[in-house]
Amino acid sequence: MTDLVRVWIVPVDVPPDTAARCRDVLDDSERARAAAFLSPRDEQRFTVAHGVLRILVGRELKTRPAALTWTPGRYGKPELAPPWSWLHTSLSHSGDMIALAISTDRPVGVDVQHLVPGLDTVALSARFFPPDEAGYVAAGRDASARADRFAHLWARKEAVVKAVGGRLWPNLKIAVRSRDVVSCAAPVSLHRVADVRVPTSFRAAVALTGAAPFVMEAVGWPSAGMAPAMVS
Repeated sequence: MTDLVRVWIVPVDVPPDTAARCRDVLDDSERARAAAFLSPRDEQRFTVAHGVLRILVGRELKTRPAALTWTPGRYGKPELAPPWSWLHTSLSHSGDMIALAISTDRPVGVDVQHLVPGLDTVALSARFFPPDEAGYVAAGRDASARADRFAHLWARKEAVVKAVGGRLWPNLKIAVRSRDVVSCAAPVSLHRVADVRVPTSFRAAVALTGAAPFVMEAVGWPSAGMAPAMVS
């Protein structure tokens, strides 16, 4: 049986009743972290991201969202505490968009990137990416195309790193362009990665530990419809 990963794409600007529901399911530590943000926008982003994650995981486990607990794993990645440690989760946000992923079979990583106007993607790629990927970014026909290529590659790299729970900087040199299976540098491990369809001006990717194929179901939240895709 092919493994399944579910991905949800969530806007920061949810209806007020949804935002209130997200706030209600946070634990005390999360409420304190949310309140510490100086920007109301940052507080909203954190609240919705962590609240929606709790709501979706609670639905998967048939458990009250507020009862869930995450603890740091071997490499620092948040992992669900027993008795739910068999379920794997990942969370990312950038700009006005949030991405969440749940896998019942293998560790998962998801990343979403906002295309930032004015970012010197050529210089950043030359500094952090392998030469062929840096050349691919630099060869974009204009600044918009270069930003697209940069965000696409960055999201794939970060999804892989989030799956294993390692640090991003030692792994920016890993090759991810046009690859289904990617080798993480630190810690050394194989991951299957796939792009996720997201709104214009964003790029996203999801990765599962191991080289085996998986099925991805991607959906906007709170919409209920799923769009399955085989990743092989």
